Amino acid sequence: MLTFIISIAALVIGYFLYGKFIERFFGANDDIKTPAYSVNDGVDYLPLPTWKIFLIQFLNIAGLGPIFGAILGALYGPMAYIWIVLGCIFMGSVHDYFSGMLSIRNKGASLPELVGKYLGSGFQNFLRVFTVLLLIFVGIAFVTGPAGLLQTLTDTSKSLWLYIIFAYYLIATLLPINKIIGKIYPIFGVALLIMAVGVAGAMIFKGIEGSLILNELSTSDFKNMHQNPSKNILYPMMFIVISCGAISGFHSTQAPLMARCLKKERHGRKAFYGAMIAEGIVAIIWATAAMNYFGDVHSLADAMEPEAHNPAWVVNEISQTWLGKVGGFLAIIGVIACPITTGDTAFRSARLTIADIFKYGQSKLNRRLMVSIPLFVVGFIMSRLDFATIWKYLGLSNQILAVMVLWTAAMYLAIKGKNHFIISVPATFLTAVCVTYLLVAPIKNGGLYIPTEIGYPVGTLAAILAMFWFILAARKKKPNRHILK
Repeated sequence: MLTFIISIAALVIGYFLYGKFIERFFGANDDIKTPAYSVNDGVDYLPLPTWKIFLIQFLNIAGLGPIFGAILGALYGPMAYIWIVLGCIFMGSVHDYFSGMLSIRNKGASLPELVGKYLGSGFQNFLRVFTVLLLIFVGIAFVTGPAGLLQTLTDTSKSLWLYIIFAYYLIATLLPINKIIGKIYPIFGVALLIMAVGVAGAMIFKGIEGSLILNELSTSDFKNMHQNPSKNILYPMMFIVISCGAISGFHSTQAPLMARCLKKERHGRKAFYGAMIAEGIVAIIWATAAMNYFGDVHSLADAMEPEAHNPAWVVNEISQTWLGKVGGFLAIIGVIACPITTGDTAFRSARLTIADIFKYGQSKLNRRLMVSIPLFVVGFIMSRLDFATIWKYLGLSNQILAVMVLWTAAMYLAIKGKNHFIISVPATFLTAVCVTYLLVAPIKNGGLYIPTEIGYPVGTLAAILAMFWFILAARKKKPNRHILK
């Protein structure tokens, strides 16, 4: 239990200490008018209460990511604790904070526009295509899963549920952000937090009474505990499997949505850094629950061996056993409603990203329809793909995007004449992770599956070269400590 409590405490302390440091280092300034007021269009740009923004941002970035990813990551053993805690505090939360704050400083600009401004048009054009595709894949991944579960629960057609969910997506994407997202999503965000807190409370209570023994992290656990370690390499595969909860590029596509609604810059630490810390806490809770509910890591692997016993099954099993009927109800909300809401905002982000690319204003309904209808047609066609095929490449794409955002934030700091190493070093590490994954991961997981004796040094060298490129590129840009953008 000590490992679990220390991990949660470290995340909370990280928010108050490192989060405050990052806020001051960035230079949040309430005298600067935010896009919620300077670009107010009554649809996507409008002020919302900070507590609502926090809950919406938390739900948008979380969904089932910190639950499913943490459960799959738990198969690697307690090393997951280290990655979630350190990754969340020093990488993921910083990544999310800069994603939101740079958008605020650039009139609510979408991610590709920010990357283009700080890294150049080549990266911008790549990100324009890459980001839209990633958002569509996220939207599809988070519609096919709930549709399949609803098919099982209601004994009806999966196509029927796909039609219903996509119809909801279209309505929610077209309406002003304060109509559905601003009113309903905070409720789902609270439900997700209550479910996590309930599971955490059950573990602590059972630990105190002695009916549950939580495994502790020790030096002997600094190894890969996966039952199939040759096909599930600890480094770099665990760092890709556990993205939400540690660092996730998808978050950078969601931050501009809330950046357009933030009233003051100093609310950014709560909205962006804070939401990511909350997601890290959820990931720690579910990783701990998964590792201990069945006894240990190996028992978890045995329990998930049947094809039907996926992370959704684990969530339902733990929730109903530890939380009773209430837990079962919350589990259904989590497994069905939360991914749907994440998919909704993914498509909304895709609409806004496309609109930014073509500088096509979205204040009028007919303009939103012009972008949304083709987007949803493509999404519906692609939803016919196998879920496993979609999900297989989603994790890697997620972290590649995070790499781009970290380098963008580092360049922003370099241009301002500030110490960029607090971000460029994490960017170098994640670059090594992604390149190494592409080289050594099994082919079915999107890698080339070459020997680690070759993949590890090549991945490390690629990351070092990326840092050298960044330093040379940064020197060509004249530092300006007074720029706001």
